[in-house]
Amino acid sequence: MSKVKITETSLRDGHQSLMATRLTTAEILPIVEKMDKAGYYSLEVWGGATFDSAIRFLNEDPWERLREIRKRAKNTKLQMLLRGQNLLGYRHYADDIVDKFVEKSIKNGIDIIRIFDALNDVRNIRQASESTKKYGGHSQLAICYTISPVHTIEYYKNLAMEMQEMGADSIAIKDMAGILLPYRAYELVKELKKVINVPIEVHTHNTAGLGAMTNLKSIEAGVDIVDTAISPLSGGTSQPTTESLVRTLAGTEYDTGINLEILKEVAEYFKPIRKKYLDKGTLKPQALFTEPNIVEYQLPGGMLSNMLSQLKEQKAEHKYEDVLREIPKVRADLGYPPLVTPLSQMTGTQAVFNVLTGERYKMIPKEIKDYVRGKYGKSPVPVSEEMKKRIIGDEEVFTGRPADLLKNEYEEIKKEAEDLIRNEEDVLTYAMFPQVARTYFEKRNNPEKEVKVQTINVIF
Repeated sequence: MSKVKITETSLRDGHQSLMATRLTTAEILPIVEKMDKAGYYSLEVWGGATFDSAIRFLNEDPWERLREIRKRAKNTKLQMLLRGQNLLGYRHYADDIVDKFVEKSIKNGIDIIRIFDALNDVRNIRQASESTKKYGGHSQLAICYTISPVHTIEYYKNLAMEMQEMGADSIAIKDMAGILLPYRAYELVKELKKVINVPIEVHTHNTAGLGAMTNLKSIEAGVDIVDTAISPLSGGTSQPTTESLVRTLAGTEYDTGINLEILKEVAEYFKPIRKKYLDKGTLKPQALFTEPNIVEYQLPGGMLSNMLSQLKEQKAEHKYEDVLREIPKVRADLGYPPLVTPLSQMTGTQAVFNVLTGERYKMIPKEIKDYVRGKYGKSPVPVSEEMKKRIIGDEEVFTGRPADLLKNEYEEIKKEAEDLIRNEEDVLTYAMFPQVARTYFEKRNNPEKEVKVQTINVIF
C-alpha cells in the first residue's frame, strides 16, 4: 500500500460549509506559500460557491483570487469543484460556455477539476470532462453518494465504470451530506477497486460525526486520496480534521508524509480568523454541532435549519416532524434523486407544500415540473406514470441530454455585456450570474459612483 494522499479543503469547502464561503482573498493569500510546503496532494481553492460569494458579497474578482493563489502555490496541485453542465451557476449552460469556462479555469491555474451532476446523469458531465482533458487538466468525475433502494454497491460500480470509460483520470465518492457509514465506505471502496484502475478519492462531511471513521475505513480499503480540513475550519458540516488524520497514519504503512510542524503553523494562522467570524456571527456554533439523525433525513445540515425557519414564518413549526417524514416519500415519488443542490432544495420545498396544504401535490413548484419533464436529466429510476400524470398531466417527457436543447450562447452573452467586460473571464462571470455580475462590474468600473449593492442571502 502506497502512502495516502490528502486534499486540503479549508480554502473552499471548509469555509463554504461553516461560514457561507466568506473567507476573503486577503485572508487566504498570506498562508498559501506555507500550505504549499506541507506536502498535500492538492489544495481545493475554487469552484462550488466561491465564485458567487466573491462577486455577490466580497466585491472580489474570483479569477484574480485564483491567479494570486497559483503564483504562491508552486508545488501543490490546485483543485476546483464544478457542477457539470451547471458549471458554478444554477442552470444548464450551452456546450460552448462549458468549454470556454473549463479552458479559462485551467489557464488561470486549476490542475484538477472535480465534476459532478446532481442526478449522477453522466450525460451532464461529459462536456466538462472532455474539455478538461482537451486543455490539459485532470478530470476527476464524482459519484454523488446517497442511500436508497436503488443506490446499491452494484449501481455505484456500474456508474464508476461508465465514468472510467468516459476518460476519468480519477473518481471521487462525493458524500455531500456526511451519511456514508464507515463500514459501507470500506465495502464500496473495496468493490470499486475491483472494477476500476484509476485513483479513488473520498470526500465526506463530519455533520453526523462519521467523517474521520469513514476516511479511516476507506484508507484501510485502499482508497488513494481523502479530503480533510485544517483544524480551525474542520468538523461539523465541514470535513474531518487534517492534523488528526496525519497523526493517526504517521509511522504506519499509510503514512501521508505531510509535515505536522507546518500544519501547526497553518492552524495557528486560521485560529484568529475563525474567532473573527464567530464573533461576527457569520460562523454559527450550530454548524459545528454533530447531528447523527442526518443519516435518516439525508439532507445537508444547512437545509434542515433553513426549513425550520421557513416553517416558523408560516407559524407551522409544529409540522417540522411531518415534513421530515414527508421528504423520503417525495424523494421516492421522484425516482430517488440524490439530495444535493438543487434537488435537495426542490424535494424539501415540495414536502413543505404537501404538508402545509394538507393535500399531496396540490401545489407544485415549476422546478419539480421541469424535473419530471426531463429538463434536469434522467432520474435514478423512472418516475411512475401515475406520478407523471399528477405533476405534468399528459405533457411529453424529454429523454435526451438537457444541454442538447441549448444553442451556443457565448457570443450572444459577450454582446449583452460588452459595455461592462474587460476580458473573456468577465464574459464567463456575467454568464454565471448576470444581475450580480452587472452590479459588481459597475462598481469596479466606476469606483466613485454609488451603486446599489445586492444583499440577497443565498443558500448553497
